[in-house]
Amino acid sequence: MRIRLDLKIFLFALLFYLTKQIELYALLMIFALFHELGHIISGLILGFKLEKINIMPMGLSISFKVPLENYNKKIQNSRLLSLKKIIIALSGPVINIIIAIIFIFNNFNLEEYQRLSIIYANLLLCIFNLLPIYPLDGGRILKQILKIKYGIKYSMEYIHIVENCTIILLTIISSITIYYLENIAILFIIIYLWILVINENKKYSLHKKIYEYVLKSEN
Repeated sequence: MRIRLDLKIFLFALLFYLTKQIELYALLMIFALFHELGHIISGLILGFKLEKINIMPMGLSISFKVPLENYNKKIQNSRLLSLKKIIIALSGPVINIIIAIIFIFNNFNLEEYQRLSIIYANLLLCIFNLLPIYPLDGGRILKQILKIKYGIKYSMEYIHIVENCTIILLTIISSITIYYLENIAILFIIIYLWILVINENKKYSLHKKIYEYVLKSEN
């Protein structure tokens, strides 16, 4: 198993510290561990092997090594693999929802602001990770659903469209939010999402060129 640290995490920590939101950032990173634990547990239960852990500015990201028996040309087995990946992707946000619900109904002798901060951090992690942007959980889930329905080629095209529409819409909403709430931390998150989308756009362009080249070669 490999562990990779994204050095941008230190930049994000500094920016949140300068904006006096370091406690929120610390909570997000702590509960991101529980989030990823949900992925790990569900992945291991489904027979996947943990391969890599990435420590990123907005949490952690894990990848599994898919057992060889899951790679099968039969459509039914391919759909089963996609379903397993959907379950793994969903398990992280579900953990955050469960934690939020627990703290909604129990205060555990915490101060009210501490309890609300924990609830807020977990709901924020859940919503953030369910955004339809790859490689966030929402992007992974949408990609597998589209793959089951339309196949690999069209799933890539559709997720590409959804990602770019989503980041544009989020940028507009965030700009308005930053103006009224004067919360610069939102800007950091949007920049991070733009980095993800730009990287995915580059991959999409490369895959599209390869696909077109293969078609030309066959003709």
